[in-house]
Order: sequence, then structure tokens, then C-alpha cells
Amino acid sequence: MGMWRRRGKAASARLSAALYSVYHGLYSEAVVSSVASAVALAEVGRFREAVEYVQRAAKALYEAAREVFERVKVTVQRLVELFVEAVARALAWVDEHKAYLFLMTAVTAGAITLAAALNLWGLVELEKLAYTASLTPFVAAGVKEYSREEAFNILKKDSDPYEKFKEIAKAANDGKVKLAEPWESLRKLILPKKSEKGRLMKGRVYSELNEEKKRALFYAAFVLEEAFSVYRSALGEYAKGLREAVRREEVGEGPFKKVVYVADLGQIKQLAKKEEEAFENALSTLREKLNEYSVEHGLGGLLDVNEDVARRLAEAKQLELSRFSGVSFGVKAYAALVAYREYALGRRSPYGVAAWHWLEVGGSAWLLYYEPITAYNKAKKAKVVRPAAVEELVAEALRRLFLKPGADHLHGFVEELTKGGRLALELEEKKTKEKTGSYVFKLYNVKEGGGLKELDIRLRIRKLGESIVYALEFDDMERWLGFFKQELEAAMKAAEEVRERLPVEDRFPYMVGWVDSDVAIIRRRNERVLQMSTSHLWQLAETHALFDWSNIVVRGVSLTLEGPKPEFYARTSLGKLDDAIKKSAECGWLNMLGTKAGLKDLMYVKSWDDLKRWVADHWDIVVNAAVRRLGEGVRGELEALRDRLNDDKIAREVVAPALLLIQAERLGVNETTLRYFGAVVSGAIDGDGT
Repeated sequence: MGMWRRRGKAASARLSAALYSVYHGLYSEAVVSSVASAVALAEVGRFREAVEYVQRAAKALYEAAREVFERVKVTVQRLVELFVEAVARALAWVDEHKAYLFLMTAVTAGAITLAAALNLWGLVELEKLAYTASLTPFVAAGVKEYSREEAFNILKKDSDPYEKFKEIAKAANDGKVKLAEPWESLRKLILPKKSEKGRLMKGRVYSELNEEKKRALFYAAFVLEEAFSVYRSALGEYAKGLREAVRREEVGEGPFKKVVYVADLGQIKQLAKKEEEAFENALSTLREKLNEYSVEHGLGGLLDVNEDVARRLAEAKQLELSRFSGVSFGVKAYAALVAYREYALGRRSPYGVAAWHWLEVGGSAWLLYYEPITAYNKAKKAKVVRPAAVEELVAEALRRLFLKPGADHLHGFVEELTKGGRLALELEEKKTKEKTGSYVFKLYNVKEGGGLKELDIRLRIRKLGESIVYALEFDDMERWLGFFKQELEAAMKAAEEVRERLPVEDRFPYMVGWVDSDVAIIRRRNERVLQMSTSHLWQLAETHALFDWSNIVVRGVSLTLEGPKPEFYARTSLGKLDDAIKKSAECGWLNMLGTKAGLKDLMYVKSWDDLKRWVADHWDIVVNAAVRRLGEGVRGELEALRDRLNDDKIAREVVAPALLLIQAERLGVNETTLRYFGAVVSGAIDGDGT
């Protein structure tokens, strides 16, 4: 009953005595059976089910002894917390990473608070949890247990780590040794027992795992384990430092006192530098070791790292993951470390979800063994997410102010914003929606005497899909515009060069491509305008060369893993597009289509609205051409679009491909049509291909 005691809390002591004397048998049976079942679920990565099982068990115990619990004022919630603690303690004996994941899942499910989970996790990190655990797993006498770290150190010291691992794996199969993850999973894959091999052979991947691939899988997991353990330790120190760098304090003077989050920017900057150095060291270790084992054992094709492919895998969207089937173990290991870091820092790609899940539970072997899409799907089923306290979110947002290259490009802005070394952030509760992970803060400089100076800036933090997006928004754009004049001047100068170098003289094909992607047509007051937002100077320059923006402002700054990036908003009248259409119809692309494709009425369109009507009137050409290429299945959907072409939101995505399809149908493929095709597509790709 030691888990019931809380030192220094008289109420908890009374509770322990009462329950121990009255319901000892009932409690013990419920705890032991529930913890055993929950641990079994958690050990195979089914964390959500483990938490749900614990919640049900706690509620069942409460109902069975309601009278006693009510008498000593113990709630169902308190019982749930105690059951969660029991499972975490038991798991910590087996694998502390799984204990951590179980706790985070319990937070996500609302079983315990984040503060309680972090407190328990702190005990794990201090190696107190395992020593004070009241429930220990059964280990047969004479069986040697190898922890995650101990097994790694033994293998690292051996001249041939792979052969040494097979020797240990054989001992494990004989019941003489018990292995922690990831070594237990590697044993199953490299030297499985007969029953295990039968199950593995049901999958296509294992049938292709010959001895050479087993050796490569081992070394990839071995190297990833070393790099990950070093970086994860540094990340833990970094997270602890960030929590200390942002604190809730009462600031201001007299009636103007308020509770805010106060950030020590100097400490955050130093932490950012240390984290980046730790990651680069881990990545360097990974590269060097993979190359070393690749050369030493002739595993080039299996361990070689194509860094470009690895980074694309780390950033891939869910539907793109299947494209990376067949990449080397080296690529997957490199991508895993990159994706894990970005997941931990807020940019949560699908492969980041997979990397965080598998590496935290000691599943690096499975992460490398599975194809990326399979690793992601299995991780997603576990439904484990990493929650974050408000202080952590604020600290991460401010850390990104100091990341390069953005911090170098916006040096003046960062220096002005961080002047004095301390920022105060006031949570605007009316604009904050904690349930959806959206927070808005008003920013102040903290003066020497403790007073606050408004900065006319807000920090917005919001969850977008798997990721967390951080951005600064300017209340007073004029006040801050001067810090971005250099970037704006560079964009204007680049626009002049772009304008002179366009391969096709007619601007309209490029413009309609951009309208199909990033340049929107919106209604502002009583007129329609063209508008675009971007954080990329090259996009601003290219579109300015085409649309000649009449108004460009900086509304805020995105805080990314590449540092701060200005958010440019550009706008001009729809008349700019009308003029380009009119000129194209007189002597450009539209004129060519009109004369050579037998569509002479196209030569008389003079505006965007005219062009929309023309496309609608000739929609049969588009539908028939598409049906010939794609089959009758698309006819109904395409015909339904005809009546919606007056809607600018629909038309801007339809007009460009419709014109290209008509061109292909009437004129085929030649040098001229390819030039216009290239112009349209380049605009569309440059817009979406950020």
C-alpha cells in the first residue's frame, strides 16, 4: 500500500489507514489485476486502450466501495490518478520511455493533469520511480536483464557488434537473457524463435529480409539508438530550461498590475543555440557511423544516406509517404532523427508522428523495418500525442526568433523586439480557445522598474492539423514596417530583373497560373481585388513583376524552424488582370488560340469576366476532351461545373487548365504550345511549390 502514502499530507495518511484496514483485499486485487492488464496493453504500444482500461477499473473499484470512499472524501478522479501512477511505476521497470508515453496519453485522455504527469516523469528521470515501485514484473531467477543502455554499451565495446548481438539474442531465445527495447524487437527480426518467425513470414517485408539486410537493419538501428539517446538527453535539458525561462508573474505598478507570462529572452536564446548544436552533433554522429559501417561491411546500398530524400521523407504529407517505399535503412534513420526533432519542436509531419512514437517506445527497429506509410499508420493507431503546457508553447514561439537564417535576415527587428532582455505576454482570454489549442497573447517590453511598454504586437499560437503554428501579428503595421524595408527593396529590384527575363512576352499565361494557385480574387469593400500573402521574397518579386502590386504591407512575422519570416500581403485591382487578358487577346496567347484553333470569338474578350463567360460557353470542348482522356466517369462532375464558373473561387482554379486542355485538343503539341503550357504551369507550380 506504499503507493497510497503522500509524505507531509495528513489527509492522505488517514486515507491510507482507512482503506488499508477496511478494503485491503478488494483494493489489492483490483490494483494488481488492472495494472497487469494495463501494463500488458502499454507494452505493445496500445496506450490509449491501457488508459481507458485503468479508468474503467478505477470506476469499478469506486462503485464497489463507494461508502468507504465517500466517507474519507476520495473521488473517482483521485482513484484514476492513483491507478495511472501504479501503471507508470510498473512500466518504468520495463521501459521508462513507455512509462512516459503512457503518462502523456493519460494527459491527452483527461485521466490526469499535465502537471501531475510531469511530476511523475521527473521521478522517472531521477531514477526514483523504479526504486520506489510497488509492483515489479516477475523475472525468473538466474535470468540476466539487459537494459536499453546496458545492451548498447556491451555491443559498442565489441569489435563486431552484429555478431555479439546474435550471441546475446541466442541467449535470450534460450531463456538466459531478458532484453529491453529496441534490442528485443531486433532479436525477433534477426534471430526469431520458430513461433515468431511463422508470424513474421505472413508479411511480404520479412520474406525479403536476407542476412545482408538483417545486418544493415541492425547497424541502422544501432547507430540511430546512439544518436537518438544523445539528442533526447539534450532535448530533455532544453525542455527543462524553457520551462524555467517562462514564468507566470505579477508585473506592473499600482492599479495596472496584472498576471502575465514573463520570458527571459537571453536564456531562451542560449537554449536555442545549445539545442541546435546538440542536434547537429547527433546528426553528424548518425552520418559518420552509418558511413563507417557501410564501408566496413559492404552495405552501401542499404545504409547510404541521400540527405535530400531523407529530408523530403521527414517533411512528406500522408499521401506522399507511399512514394518512399524501398528507401534504404540509412535514409529512414536520418529522416527519423530529423522528423523526431521537428515533431518535438512543433512541426508535426506524418513521419514525425511515426518517429516520435516508435523512438519513444524503443521501437527504432520497427520504424526502420516497416515502410514509412506502415510505420505511420501503426503509430497513428496508438493515438499518442505530446501535450504541452502554455509556458512551453510560449517559450518555443520565442525561441524561434533566434533561429537562423531568419534571425540573421531580420536582425534589426529581432533586436528591437527583444530590447531589454525580457518580454511579458498577457493571455487574451476572449480570443483564446484552449480546447482547439489556439492562444492569443498581447506583447509588452518589461522595463527595469517592472513597468510594461506596449509593443503593438500579438503572438498567436494555433494547432493546424498535426502541427503547431506560431506567428506575430502587428497591431500597428506602420510602426514596424521600417524594419522590413531592406527586404522590400530587394524584392522590387529582383522583380525588375524577372520582368526582363520572362521567356514568354505575354504575361497573361504566367498570371493565370498564379491565379490558379496563390493569387486570390476577393471582394474588398465594393470592388474585387487580387491579393496574395507569402513569406517568400522570391514569390513576392515574381508576382510583382507580373501583377505590379499597388499595395504591399507586412502584417506580421511567422515563427518557423528556419527562424522569423515576414508575412507579406500584396494587393492590386482586378483591372491589372483585365488589362493582361485584353492584351493577350490582341497579340498574345489568347490571340494565338483564337486564330489557329478556330476560336475567333476568344480574340474579343477584354476582361476576367469576359473570359469566364467564354470558357463557360465553350465548356463542351473541355468536357469532351477530358472524357476522351479520362473516361465517361468524369462527365457528370465536369458538366456540373459549367454553371458555377461565374464564382471567382471556382473559376480561378478552372480557367487555366480549361484553356490548356482546349489548346491541346485543337493544336496538339509543338514548340509554340509547349512554351505557353510552360508559362502557365510555372505560375501554378511557383505558387503552390513553396
